[in-house]
Amino acid sequence: HVKLVESGGGLVQPGGSLRLSCGVSDFAFKHYQTVGWFRQTPGKEREGVACILRDDGRTYYADSVKARFAISRDNDEKVVYLQLNDLKAEDTGVYYCATGFRPSYRDYLNVNEYDYWGQGTQVTVSS
Repeated sequence: HVKLVESGGGLVQPGGSLRLSCGVSDFAFKHYQTVGWFRQTPGKEREGVACILRDDGRTYYADSVKARFAISRDNDEKVVYLQLNDLKAEDTGVYYCATGFRPSYRDYLNVNEYDYWGQGTQVTVSS
């Protein structure tokens, strides 16, 4: 059974920080190949933000967030975090975590390569 539950969103002022959490079910945490964070803003397609690979912990980031966001995981708690720093108005959106079990990936930040999704958590950056 695969279940992902996001939390930690909210309203924050520009320049502020948030930490998002993605709780991953036991089965998924044992077998995932990658857990990614994605976001969707009104009028835009869902885009990849960051991901972390199970085997070696490699991380990948979208260029727009590379210096400001950090993805990490707690293997004991089965949680994948996304630390958001120096937030900007354009970071506003619904943030989703997702996972997949495919043997190979062409693009770890491509939404089409992820098979299981959480319900999302709203992040609003506004003064």
